[in-house]
Amino acid sequence: MEYTVQKLGRLAGISPRTLRYYDEIGILKPARISSSGYRIYGQAEVDRLQQILFYRELGVSLDHIKQIMDSPGFDRVKALKEHREQLLGKRRQLDLLIANLDKTIASAEGRTTMADKEKFEGFIRKKVEDNEKAYGKEIREKYGDDAVNKSNQKVLNMTPEEYEEAARLAEEVSAVLAEAFKTGDPAGELAQKAADLHKRWLTFYWSEYNKEAHAALAQMYVDDERFRAYYDSKQPGTAEFLRDAIRIYTGVNR
Repeated sequence: MEYTVQKLGRLAGISPRTLRYYDEIGILKPARISSSGYRIYGQAEVDRLQQILFYRELGVSLDHIKQIMDSPGFDRVKALKEHREQLLGKRRQLDLLIANLDKTIASAEGRTTMADKEKFEGFIRKKVEDNEKAYGKEIREKYGDDAVNKSNQKVLNMTPEEYEEAARLAEEVSAVLAEAFKTGDPAGELAQKAADLHKRWLTFYWSEYNKEAHAALAQMYVDDERFRAYYDSKQPGTAEFLRDAIRIYTGVNR
């Protein structure tokens, strides 16, 4: 079956303007242009649009979607299975939050009691799962499943006070690091304070600390564009500065 822009837009629940934009940026071209100048879409385009919308639902940018789908090794069935797993993960997160909300309502109405730790379990578990989804593959390849699983469990077992302290330390790391960067000296007092604060922050998440792993993590902040973008967002070069400070702090220069 074939569709015009209007018909395909109605079928997919998106505007004709969006379909025209997808054509302009090359992510979804029509199968052909009719003699009257209308864009005509066939089955392949319908399937591709469905795939695009799955990716968009998961928060993937259009540029990245185009890259993925245009790569020679793209496997539609595999991608659909991955979408399914990610959506199931989202559903699990929502189920946790709904269960937490139901228990909170019951507690507020006096039908049950709820410990302070329970009030935040859904949110903390969601953060763990979000982190796993974003960085799990790289972290597991670098540190192994056992270390990552222990780290995740440690986070899930945090008390509200520990969670608050970890958040406070993260803010202090950022503030001291910003001041240290201005000195330009990764061996200086401020930079070494930032490295020490970073170590203290890590101990809330790692089951055990070691200098080599700390230095390796700092290198990943530079090598991985997502981490680099986070640290360099306010001042380019901060990720490398932190890495150098941590190398000096740990004595591991590799």
